[in-house]
Amino acid sequence: MANDASTVFDLVILGGGSGGYAAALRGAQLGLDVALIEKDKVGGTCLHRGCIPTKALLHAGEIADQARESEQFGVKASFEGIDIAGVHKYKDGVIAGLYKGLQGLVASRKVTYIEGEGRLSSPTSVDVNGRRVEGRHILLATGSVPKSLPGLDIDGNRIISSDHALVLDRVPKSAIILGGGVIGVEFASAWKSFGTEVTIVEGLKHLVPVEDENSSKLLERAFRKRGIKFNLGTFFQKAEYTQDGVKVTLADGKEFEAEVLLVAIGRGPVSQGLGYEEQGVAMDRGYVLVDEYMRTNVPTISAVGDLVPTLQLAHVGFAEGILVAERLAGLKTVPIDYDGVPRVTYCHPEVASVGITEAKAKEIYGADKVVALKYNLAGNGRSKILNTAGEIKLVQVKDGAVVGVHMVGDRMGEQVGEAQLIYNWEALPAEVAQLIHAHPTQSEALGEAHLALAGKPLHAHD
Repeated sequence: MANDASTVFDLVILGGGSGGYAAALRGAQLGLDVALIEKDKVGGTCLHRGCIPTKALLHAGEIADQARESEQFGVKASFEGIDIAGVHKYKDGVIAGLYKGLQGLVASRKVTYIEGEGRLSSPTSVDVNGRRVEGRHILLATGSVPKSLPGLDIDGNRIISSDHALVLDRVPKSAIILGGGVIGVEFASAWKSFGTEVTIVEGLKHLVPVEDENSSKLLERAFRKRGIKFNLGTFFQKAEYTQDGVKVTLADGKEFEAEVLLVAIGRGPVSQGLGYEEQGVAMDRGYVLVDEYMRTNVPTISAVGDLVPTLQLAHVGFAEGILVAERLAGLKTVPIDYDGVPRVTYCHPEVASVGITEAKAKEIYGADKVVALKYNLAGNGRSKILNTAGEIKLVQVKDGAVVGVHMVGDRMGEQVGEAQLIYNWEALPAEVAQLIHAHPTQSEALGEAHLALAGKPLHAHD
């Protein structure tokens, strides 16, 4: 293995996804000499196979729904169908523009970018393309891939992952989606808008099961109204090909048939065969274990993003990568409060939240110390104009701060920015109630909910 002894980087990053490139950009900004190693394209899953392309599909679906429903707004339009090649052209154009911008950023910060498949070869080096890249510190950021179940072979034909679904050259007539979490309900929403008959199979008792139960129930009600079917509370047993599709059998013997089966049960870490265990890095079920400062048990190695057992969100990867870069540059860093990270599921309607659920709050503070308030979007003028239904639910410690904000409705993801300030700054309802929200906006609903929680409701019943 050739060793370029003339260069020892301050930071060598293995993986150019959200966590890796954020660390590279921030590290270089702080004066560190950074090498970024990526086997595919900088931007990783989020930009190329995750957040960005799925949201583009969902927006195309929203346009299709608006065309179908235009008459109720007094607009005469006709919906002639989905041009899937055109949808992909739009989606790929969005990705290409962001990718070009990101490449420019990496170059402008003078990050040494190395394209190739890297492998950890010592606590201070990564081997790539027959070259040993040395660093005073190594950051592992190799991300994740779609998971499957034992005996369930994702073949890319009729049994597909989200990666395959994003480049599918047709709109399936029918689809079974295994998994009712974020990925599953987002594809269910987009495909339904495109005209697919969708059935979600979720082994737990609710869709988006990590959200507050009230949000799950509101989403289930909205999906029923849209004609999206779902089967909850029974686990998958097997899948087999039929003459022209796939048949799924559940543990209780119930069967479902469709043209395709999308396996959307989550994502697992990319860590196998990359030299982590050989170099003594502590791991659990493929995840690299870290402390609150993203340090592994090996002093010269840190890890971030989907590779570690924290929230699998691009913005979490950004924050973790920045934290590592700032720590290595000698800045004072603060551990991430993962409860304070905003979470958005971009289905129709959207589900957005920050903080803890009502159930979790009762577990921590006691049932008698928790107050919950629901504000129906029916009382919000902008939501009425947009023809969206839903609720904002606030969870408060009695006579104290708001510890959870849970929202369901179109465009609620755009309101979660203020919600995260409310949670992270430990705001009291009366403090938020004093703030004047623009009328008519959906952000006003967040203000009205706090008015009601502070005991002075305006457009809500006492």
